[in-house]
Amino acid sequence: MLRVLAVDDEKPLLEELLYLLRSDPRVLSAEGASDATEALRRITRALESGPEGADGIDVVFLDIHMAGLTGLDIAKLLAGFARPPLIVFVTAHEGFAVQAFDLKAVDYVLKPVRPERLAEAVRRACDQLGRSAVQPPEPADPAGTHRTGAPTGPPGAAALPGPTVPAQRRSAPEVTVADRTADQIAVELGGVTRFVAIADIAYVEAQGDYARLHTDEGSHLVRIPLSTLEERWAARGFVRIHRRHLVALGRIDELRLDAGTTSVRVGSAELQVSRRHARQLRDLLMRQATG
Repeated sequence: MLRVLAVDDEKPLLEELLYLLRSDPRVLSAEGASDATEALRRITRALESGPEGADGIDVVFLDIHMAGLTGLDIAKLLAGFARPPLIVFVTAHEGFAVQAFDLKAVDYVLKPVRPERLAEAVRRACDQLGRSAVQPPEPADPAGTHRTGAPTGPPGAAALPGPTVPAQRRSAPEVTVADRTADQIAVELGGVTRFVAIADIAYVEAQGDYARLHTDEGSHLVRIPLSTLEERWAARGFVRIHRRHLVALGRIDELRLDAGTTSVRVGSAELQVSRRHARQLRDLLMRQATG
């Protein structure tokens, strides 16, 4: 079972996060810290106590934007220790996902936090620590009640209103990915699932533990390895042209050869083709043109 520290400088959100964590049978204890200074003090005490000590912490659920040190700053400090606690970022800002996973975060959960999404983050932490996975409880509905109608909010607190999704364009969705049908891929945008047609994807770019799907309308960041998409979408005409890029063959507008280097133009983007993939790509394009 997990010993957890939750860190958020917004008290209502911290209380809600702690309530959800304490409701999960896989969590042995969940304590809160309302700023970076308090969080570092508790984490330091945990490190001094040792992994099996009374003050030990297995996982830190960490907000990013806080006064003083940010959650990313805390994660960088912890990376210097031999056995730091695991990090799960819980934030309203989707733009730091790549940095978060470069810091070896276990998961990246967008606010507003849904119980089932938080349960998935707990599962990933259990898996990484090799802890036995207990079946999580049935999540509360958005109104703060179970199906029985009994209140489920934190003791003594009124139900929190559901936070609204910011109006700015959400180009980097939360990390959950699933196929709705063979022709679509689902991405979560701050709790709203949007289905993107695979036929609309021009190319895919590897970004750390993520892949960014590029369409004519914008891009979507999903947590799935580029190698998995390469295997899954090969029959749909997607080809690997570089360790960082997977391209829909039918969306290539130009093939350029210049001083021994090869590149392709896909819409307004120019993408480099590695030497090991250049010959195969030229052969595929020739067969497509003559077929």
